[in-house]
Amino acid sequence: MAPCRVALWWLLGVLVAVRVVQGSVGILLPQDCSGFLYQSRPPAGLEHPTLRYICQRLVGQPRYLTLYDPTDHIPVYSAYTFKRSDGLKRADVPWMFEPQLSSLSDTGEMQPFPQTHLHHRFKDAQAVLEDYSNAVGFERGQLNPDEHQADPNDKAATYTLTNVVPQVSEFSTGPWDQQEHRIRRRLNNYCRGPAYIVTGVTTSNLAIRHRGSARVAVPTYLWSAYCCPNFDHNAPYMERAKFPAFAAHGLNQRDGPVTELSLQAVQEFFKSVTFVDKRFQIFQDDCVPPPSPLR
Repeated sequence: MAPCRVALWWLLGVLVAVRVVQGSVGILLPQDCSGFLYQSRPPAGLEHPTLRYICQRLVGQPRYLTLYDPTDHIPVYSAYTFKRSDGLKRADVPWMFEPQLSSLSDTGEMQPFPQTHLHHRFKDAQAVLEDYSNAVGFERGQLNPDEHQADPNDKAATYTLTNVVPQVSEFSTGPWDQQEHRIRRRLNNYCRGPAYIVTGVTTSNLAIRHRGSARVAVPTYLWSAYCCPNFDHNAPYMERAKFPAFAAHGLNQRDGPVTELSLQAVQEFFKSVTFVDKRFQIFQDDCVPPPSPLR
């Protein structure tokens, strides 16, 4: 089937499946997206009254959770559950936006960008397509990457600008892309239950500018961590040592390295080099499962 026809049928499916859902965006954690978090608890130490939780919904279903910064016009992090995947990416999905960041929406979910210039009505609270079309040297980097999902609609839901940050092109297609592949292979091979992933950013004062105004903050670092309590205890030692949780950070520069570290080491690193709260903890109890009750 021709790509344009596939895209048309997908868009028709979105429109048919739309239903009224309220409360997908707000300062409180949406309960219908708490299942994408280990122990249903969000990362601690990143809260701020200007940030908004987005329960990323598409075709009537929650797909993942994002903590979004309407001032910097980028996500602080996206939290999702990993799905066993062959790594293939979708190429037939239009970029989308979140109507509820700017006004009430009767759909409660992301929508494709309009073909007209109506996007100026919601650009105050989120990035729009022209922000990235004028950003030479940057890619639209997904925090919840397409290749970490399997269901076509889960993959499609990653193509919203509320899940995207400006990544330096060489970093995005090089070290960070390789890290996403590495995690996909590791979890495919050795995770035996749900795998919870949180991928986020830290920023400084750098931003993509448009017509003299700072529009989209450019991350200094990207970080990512996974939590898989149920894993293959017979895996090779070098892989088994990276369970139940492990993490990585990468410097968003042309030759920026990506370093894999323990979850605790990554948390301490960001406490020392950024302004995250000293309570910063990505997973509840650092992904250490509670002890089983005595029988």
